Amino acid sequence: MKRILLSLLVLATAQAASAQDWAKEKLAKSPRHSEWVTVKHDGRSVDTFVVYPESKDKRPVVLIIHEIFGMTDWVQDLADQVAEAGYIAVAPDLLSGMGPNGGRSSSFEPGKANEAVSKLNPDQVTADLNAAADYGEKLPASNGKLFVGGFCWGGGQSFRFATNRGDLAAAFVFYGPPPDKDAMVRIKAPVYGFFAGNDARIGAMIPDAIANMKAAGKIFEPVTYDGAGHGFMRSGEAPDAKDADKKARSEAWERWKSLMAQS
Repeated sequence: MKRILLSLLVLATAQAASAQDWAKEKLAKSPRHSEWVTVKHDGRSVDTFVVYPESKDKRPVVLIIHEIFGMTDWVQDLADQVAEAGYIAVAPDLLSGMGPNGGRSSSFEPGKANEAVSKLNPDQVTADLNAAADYGEKLPASNGKLFVGGFCWGGGQSFRFATNRGDLAAAFVFYGPPPDKDAMVRIKAPVYGFFAGNDARIGAMIPDAIANMKAAGKIFEPVTYDGAGHGFMRSGEAPDAKDADKKARSEAWERWKSLMAQS
C-alpha cells in the first residue's frame, strides 16, 4: 500500500509540474526573440530552446539545465526571464530523441518524462551540454562568457557540469545534489547554491559538500531559504504559490542576477 501511495504521489507531483499553462501564457506575451534550434554532435540531435535579450551589445550565455520533468513550459519561461535580464539563454532538451517516436520532452505522457530523465546516460548528458554550450558561445551575439544554471535534477547536473567544463564563469545550483568528492578537484569556476529549508533530502548533503569543496580549494557559496520547499523557483511563480516559496524565489532570483553581473 505504501508503495502504491508513493507512486501516486510521484505521479501527482509530476503532473502538477507539467501543468503550467500560466508559464505558457506568460511566454506567449514575451517581446523577446526565441527559437528552437537543433544542435548536432556525435550522431545526436539536441533540440535546444534559445532566447535572445534585447541588447545592442554582445552578451554572456546562460546554459539552462531543466528539472527532472524535462523541458517544460516553465523552463522555457525561465529562459525568457534570463533573456529579459540581459543574457542569451540556451536551454537544451536533454530528452531529445529519447521520447516516443524519437520525440523530445513534449512527446511523453504526463508523469513519464521524469522516469526517462532519471535514466539518462551521464556521458550523453555531458556531451549534450557541451554541444549546447559550444553552440551558445559561438553565436554572433555572444561575448564568450558562459554560465550554467540548473534546477532539481538539473541543479545536480549543473554542479557536475562544473567538474567537466573548464571555461565556466560560474555555476548556479538550484536544490540539486553535489558531485562526487573526487570530481570536485576538477572544478575551476565558483559554484553558488540555492537550497530550500524544507528539503531534507538535499539539505542533508550540503554540509559534506561545503567541507569537500573547501578541502579541494574551491569556491562554494550555498544559501538556504527558510520555509521554502524543493522546486521553489518554479512553485514560487505558480498562481497557488506558498508565501515562503514566493519569497525564496524572489530572493534567489535577485541573488542570481547579482552574481552573474559580478562574475
